[in-house]
Amino acid sequence: MQLGMIGLGRMGANMVRRLTKAGHRCVVYDVNPQSVAALVAEGAMGAESMDDLIAKLSPPRAVWLMLPAAITGGIARDLAGRMEAGDTLIDGGNSHYRDAVDLAAEFSARGVSFVDVGTSGGVWGLERGYSLMIGGPDEAVTRLDPIFAALAPGLDGAGGMPGTAETAAQGYLHCGPSGAGHFVKMVHNGIEYGMMAAYAEGLNILKAANAGNENRAADAETAPLAQPQYHKFDIDLAAVTEVWRHGSVIGSWLLDLTAGILKTDPSLADFDDRVSDSGEGRWTLQAAVETGVPAPVLASALFARFSSRDNDEFANKMLSAMRFAFGGHGKAK
Repeated sequence: MQLGMIGLGRMGANMVRRLTKAGHRCVVYDVNPQSVAALVAEGAMGAESMDDLIAKLSPPRAVWLMLPAAITGGIARDLAGRMEAGDTLIDGGNSHYRDAVDLAAEFSARGVSFVDVGTSGGVWGLERGYSLMIGGPDEAVTRLDPIFAALAPGLDGAGGMPGTAETAAQGYLHCGPSGAGHFVKMVHNGIEYGMMAAYAEGLNILKAANAGNENRAADAETAPLAQPQYHKFDIDLAAVTEVWRHGSVIGSWLLDLTAGILKTDPSLADFDDRVSDSGEGRWTLQAAVETGVPAPVLASALFARFSSRDNDEFANKMLSAMRFAFGGHGKAK
């Protein structure tokens, strides 16, 4: 099958490689000509512009966007204006699901289908395949099935269970109309925030298990460690995460990656303590608030990321100021 791909970053380029390997014909475009040239050398057809890409695709066309959410809507509208009735535009990035609902309604007037595909797999997708959460009209999604099947892990790679939804066991699922795919991926990423926070907090407790062997300040501003004899364990975090990988109920691919990091960099010296968020956690909480669904774990994980970027600095200073005001605790500048 023929597919146009716009956006050849880490995921977009590897998706093209996986599709090419499966025998699909990809026409590629990116603002960076070197990214295009690299994939042309591996069997893709290059395009010099969006018009050139459209011209090199045979109707009914299918064009996949792998772009940052901030620019996807504008480029999608620009591209849809160049497409014809029967063509399909696919957004595989982390866009807001509401944008997919709105764009689908807008493009349907000109006969262009809009399919949103929540794509999970990151830099490992080329080898492992991508988990695809798809939203869009039935006819367009069905036509694109060979593309989805090639990108997905397949039954063996996904570890699918017989008896589940036919394609879900292979790693891809048509979740509903336009917007449903990004909605499911949004919640997927919200859950990811919570899982990451749980692992990080638990490992931090293990890291502090040797506090009883440390010299702690003895003053009015420092809570004492009442029973230090119970906190004298020098835990090997890399070894613990490795043993958890084998038969543990909290085993996961995320834990596999965590164990790999701790094996090569036990003190995390190559990383800083600022954690970004790309929007999906916020959108998940917004949906939870709007529908009245409690999500305290996801909220805590998101707010922890805000704190990591020192967005709580003023609040912490305020706490310090109040303690100083009522009890003379701490020291004002």
